[in-house]
Amino acid sequence: MSWQRSTRSVGMNNCVETARCADGALAVRDSKDPGPRYLVFSPGAWTGFVRALEARPR
Repeated sequence: MSWQRSTRSVGMNNCVETARCADGALAVRDSKDPGPRYLVFSPGAWTGFVRALEARPR
């Protein structure tokens, strides 16, 4: 997998990294712990998560 770091990351290893899986799912890991453990979300689940974050009052 090719991991991508957030464009908002300041390079301090304090961000989320994502990678697209072969089946279209999205893998997510903590940059502070880039070991073999990560979460995998279906495209629909990830889209729903991001939309819920965007809808939160700030």
